[in-house]
Parts: sequence; C-alpha cells; structure tokens
Amino acid sequence: MIVVHILILLASFYALGVICYKYFIPALDKISKKLSMPSDVAGATLMAVGSSAPELFIALFAVFTPASGGEAGGHGEIGVGTIIGSALFNLLVISGAVAVVRTAVINWKPVIRDLGFYTLSVAVLIFAFFDGIIYWWEAAIFVGLYLVYIWIVMKWKHWVKYEPEAEEHVEEVKEEKRNIISIIFNLLFPFKHYMFRFLMSIALIAFLSWALVESAIGVAHAFNIPEAIIALTVLAAGTSIPDLISSVIVSRKGKGDMGISNAIGSNVFDVLVGLGLPWMVFLALYNKPIHVGNDTLFTSALILMGSIILMFLIFLANKWRLGKKAGYSLIGIYLLYIGYELFKYYSSVA
Repeated sequence: MIVVHILILLASFYALGVICYKYFIPALDKISKKLSMPSDVAGATLMAVGSSAPELFIALFAVFTPASGGEAGGHGEIGVGTIIGSALFNLLVISGAVAVVRTAVINWKPVIRDLGFYTLSVAVLIFAFFDGIIYWWEAAIFVGLYLVYIWIVMKWKHWVKYEPEAEEHVEEVKEEKRNIISIIFNLLFPFKHYMFRFLMSIALIAFLSWALVESAIGVAHAFNIPEAIIALTVLAAGTSIPDLISSVIVSRKGKGDMGISNAIGSNVFDVLVGLGLPWMVFLALYNKPIHVGNDTLFTSALILMGSIILMFLIFLANKWRLGKKAGYSLIGIYLLYIGYELFKYYSSVA
C-alpha cells in the first residue's frame, strides 16, 4: 500500500505542475486582462492564486480531513507544515537557484515592500502559534492583512517612484507531441475557452490536493513519521518545484529579479490566505478553535523568520545583488534545515 501512496504523490505533483502552469495561470492571465486589472494588482491576487493554489487547497482539505476518531480538524498540521515548508523552499532554494544560474540585480523598491510585509505576516503567524490554538479573530487578522497588502500594492507605485518590471506574458499552451500524457490532458481540457480551463483547473487542483493530503497521511502512518515532517519536506518541496523550474527559466533570460520577487510575493499569499482562509471557513462551520500545538511547526516558523532577516541582510551587504556565493549559501541553509528536522525526529525516537 505504501508504494501506491508514493506513486500517487509523485503523479499528483507532476499533474499539479502541468495544470497550474499550462492551463490555470494562462486562464487567470486572460481573466485579469478582461477585467483590465493593473499588472501589480493582478500579480498580488490572481497570479498569486495561480502559483499557490496547490498549497491553498492542501491546507483546506487538511483542516477538514477527519482524524482517526472521526473529528474534523485532526490533520491541520499538514496544511500548516506545507505552507511553512513551501515558504522556506521558495525563499531559500528558489532565490538561491536563481542566483546560482545568473547574478540577480534586485529592484529594491518593490522587494522591500514585499519583504517587509512578509516579515509582518510571519510575525503574526508566530504570535498565533504561541498558545497552540487558532481562534476566529486570529484567522480574520490573516485575511484582513492580505487585503491591506493588496491596498499597499495598489498605492506603492504612487508613494515610491520606480521603474516597474516588464510585464511577464503568459503563453498559451502549445500543441505537444502525441504521447499518452498529452492525450490525457487533451481529454481533460477539450475546450480552449479560458473560463472552461479556469473552472476545470480548479476542480482538478482540488482533487489532486485531496489526493496529496490522503497520500501524505498514508505515508506518515506507514513510516511512523509525524505528519508535520512529511508536510514540511515532501509536500512543501513537491508543490514548489514548478515555481523553481519557472524561476530558473526566467533567470536564464536575465530576469532573475522577477523570479526572486515572485518567490517573496507568493509567500505573502501562502501565509495570509493559504492559512487564514481555510481557518476562517473551518471556524465558521464548526465554531471551535483549531489546535496547531506542534513544536516542529513553531520552530520552523522561527527559522523562517530568521531566513527572512538573513535574506534582507544579504541584500544590503551585496547592494541588492544576489550572486552565486549567496545562492549556494541559501540552498545550503535549506539543506541544513532539512537535516536538522530529520535529525531531531530520529533522535527523539531512537
């Protein structure tokens, strides 16, 4: 049975990457143009939804998946772990890989906005973790802060003058060679209208996220590993690999700053909406607090805060440039973090 769970994990990761980047994000791009949304607002809302949809749905399904006793909310740590782990992966691995491929010259004015708000978001997350319980007003603060973030994004270019990044055009999915995988996706997306692809993508992302949650629970139980560890490592990296690939491609084209900016900006959505929205929905339906009392998650949130501060100091020390040395250092820090979590777990069970 464990082999089945692992195969489902791998297949779901691959399918999520294809659906998000070939169908969902292009459909969202079309919607933003139809609504005449400014590019910065579209990036902070629709494009953030596109790149972070797997994490959001995983958190949503995890918080509603019943525990062994049949009570909802028993697997909330999977969602929280995936969000925090994905945030660490984005900040350290994606930024590091972009810098290794090509030195990134950062436009500091928009990045300082996102980095500052991201720091605030993680500080609020750490505060919420202090007592190990999430109440409705804490969930409301998360979502409310994201609305404030969107407002700041809209006003920022009027407050701080800078040259905006060249708009990144999302290409339509091209016809591929006829193979079994492309045939399957062509059957799932028979119509090219953007609204059909938008709705179909949401349905498939939701289904695959549910499959990931169930498989992660199965793997955790089979190997007797805490669900939080599986979420912080396997689920987090698996859902972020498509972002890594797209950021490296962008960096090779000389737009590494765009890859780093997207990695930081999408993390704001992950923390505030990816956690806040599922919590709000759960609390509204069940009217009982959510328990997130896990030392591993709290420690990881503190490490995330330390990583943000380190990233800011690296930017300052290198005059808003990120080169190979800094890139390898960031990736090394992530590997040390994974090693630390695994060592801590196996030491506790030895």
